[in-house]
Amino acid sequence: MILQVGLGDRAAFSALYDATSAKLFGVCLRVLNNRAEAEDVLQNVFVKIWQKANLYSANGYSPMTWLITLARNAAIDKLRARRGGTVDIDDVHDLSDDAPTPEAEAIASSERARLNGCLDELEADKSEAVRRAYLDGDSYQDLAARYDVPLNTMRTWLRRSLLKLRECLSR
Repeated sequence: MILQVGLGDRAAFSALYDATSAKLFGVCLRVLNNRAEAEDVLQNVFVKIWQKANLYSANGYSPMTWLITLARNAAIDKLRARRGGTVDIDDVHDLSDDAPTPEAEAIASSERARLNGCLDELEADKSEAVRRAYLDGDSYQDLAARYDVPLNTMRTWLRRSLLKLRECLSR
């Protein structure tokens, strides 16, 4: 079958895959101990078999030995690449960027513009009271004193203003 694959025979390649893939997958899985990596390596092995089957020569070894050697070597290469890329976590500086992504910035800017537009639709004193209460952290008592209204009136202002904002933002 390998010789036929070397000649570009797709049916022979399919038959070779069906006959050997389980065994070769087992070899890769045994070396890597990771199913996803073993599947990737197996795929690469079969690509290599398709490309290099014309170079196969028995040299006294069975065809299965050649295939297992290809799979084993590819899995070992993957294992070495995995190990070579590791660094002690204590030696690595924190490289993460806590800043919002450009997409998140654009969305936040758009939402901020919508909210400001809705706040502008409120009466000026009520808009300012909402901003002071929910953005600046002023207490209801402080706001009631500032606008010279009873505490319950300030609560009503804020509640009604929030309902108007919700209605505006849902449009």
